[in-house]
Amino acid sequence: MSLSPSNGSNGRSLARFWRLSRRFWFEGVLSVTALIVLLLGVMLLQLLVQFYLNLWNRHFFDALERRDAAELWTQAKVFVGLACASIILAATSVWGRMTGQRKWREAITRDILHAWSSKNHDMPIDGSDEGAENPEYRLAEDVRIATDAPVDLILAFISSGLISVTFFGVLWSVGGSIDVEVLGHSLSIPGYLVLGVITYSSVMTVLMLVFGRRLIGIIESRNQAEAEFRAAAEIMRGGRAETADGALADKGDLLVHLGGVLRSWRDLGWQLANTTLVSHANFLFAPVVAYFLCFPKYISGAMSLGEVTQSAAAFVTVQGAINWLVDNYQRLADWRSSANRVSALLAAIDDMPDAIPAKPREGARGAAER
Repeated sequence: MSLSPSNGSNGRSLARFWRLSRRFWFEGVLSVTALIVLLLGVMLLQLLVQFYLNLWNRHFFDALERRDAAELWTQAKVFVGLACASIILAATSVWGRMTGQRKWREAITRDILHAWSSKNHDMPIDGSDEGAENPEYRLAEDVRIATDAPVDLILAFISSGLISVTFFGVLWSVGGSIDVEVLGHSLSIPGYLVLGVITYSSVMTVLMLVFGRRLIGIIESRNQAEAEFRAAAEIMRGGRAETADGALADKGDLLVHLGGVLRSWRDLGWQLANTTLVSHANFLFAPVVAYFLCFPKYISGAMSLGEVTQSAAAFVTVQGAINWLVDNYQRLADWRSSANRVSALLAAIDDMPDAIPAKPREGARGAAER
């Protein structure tokens, strides 16, 4: 049996997962609506603070270049206020995100338990077709990941879009245009820092997609191997003679599953090493590329030191926003794997026979007839 679902089954699984989640997020419960408003409001305030921190870079380093001690002290006080606001907003964001994750996990777990409890438990879940073995592991671990990651990922995605739009404006207005010589002709490139950050970010995103193309399948295989190993240990601990498919449950079976776990971790290690090549290179090169793009105008006197610092900070901010996929690729793969597995569990529960209503006792039935 293949451990990696096809693209078609992945799409159906994710659609099923979102149908289950829709009742929680969009059924109009006041507390959930208030939580969404809080998270979006905090995000907008964080963007505002980030904009003023970027502007602060320009004012501070311009004062440093002029050796203006009074202005430096003024900017130091401004920074303290902005830093305090940023810290408070960050703490509020963490509380809001974790509250949403906790409540979402509770809602999905309750829905799954409700569906499972209505089924006949005399026969185990048949996961041979859906890949829904080890329901206890999926209910505990996969539901946690499936409800934890999307809140962070979606908020980060929305924030990335807002940051990109805001700081594109900063790069365009501060960076302006640059004149370059091409084959003896002078060519003016308007908004060259915007063009530079888009080009750089696009290269990094393509590299991440190439280097990390196998990550989702490998993570799904690892999760499956871990679940099978845990199930084999449960069977051995319980002293049951046979597994679900009739094979003897002994130490040898456990070691076989352990080998599968270790192989999956080896594959994951190689894949993460590949993606780290891109992510760490991006971390090192982004600010350097920004400064090198600004140096020609600084040397020519068209930019002040504060404008260089502001532009470089805006460049790093924008490329970080555009490279949302680069920064979140592994977590996105973890989430997709877990969401698929939760959906497979739901499909397997649906295929279970319904619970047989308990027959009334003979004495009780006679009393009712009388």
